[in-house]
Amino acid sequence: MHKGICIIYRNYNSKINLSELINFKKFCKKLKLKFIISNEIDLAFKYRLDGVYLPSFNRKFQLKKFQNFKDFIIIGSAHSLNEIRIKERQNVEQIFLSPLFKTNKSNYKLGVIKFNNLSKLTRKPLIALGGINKNNIKQLKLINVNGFAGITYFNKKKNS
Repeated sequence: MHKGICIIYRNYNSKINLSELINFKKFCKKLKLKFIISNEIDLAFKYRLDGVYLPSFNRKFQLKKFQNFKDFIIIGSAHSLNEIRIKERQNVEQIFLSPLFKTNKSNYKLGVIKFNNLSKLTRKPLIALGGINKNNIKQLKLINVNGFAGITYFNKKKNS
C-alpha cells in the first residue's frame, strides 16, 4: 500500500462522468490508493469512495451522516484563518493550506512565514499546496507541514 497517497477526482467545469469515476475507483483500488472525490458528498457515499474533499468555497456543515461511515476521509482546503475555522467546524481530518508559493493562476502566496503562523493556529494536520515545484520543494523543510500535494509537481512534462 502507498501510505498517505490519495487521488482526488476534481471536475468543476462539467457534469461528473460516472463511468470515468467508477474506472478511477477501480484503478485506485488496484494500486491500493485512496480515492476521494471533490465536493460531491452524495456521490462519495453512493459509490463508497474513500472520502470527500471540501474545497474552500464549500461552507456547509451538514456532514453528520458520514460520522458513522467507517474509514471515510473528509479533507478540506483553506486560504485564510477564517477558512481554517470553517474546515475545523466541518470536522475535516486534514487541511490543504494554499497557495504556499506563487502559482500560474495567481500572484498571491502565503509564503513560509505566513504558512507557519497559520499552522500554529490549528491542531489539524496541514498539507502544503500551491506552486510547489522542483526548485522550491526543499523549502518544505522550513514549514510546519504534514505533507504536500500538487498537480504540476507530479506532471513530468511541465516540471522537468
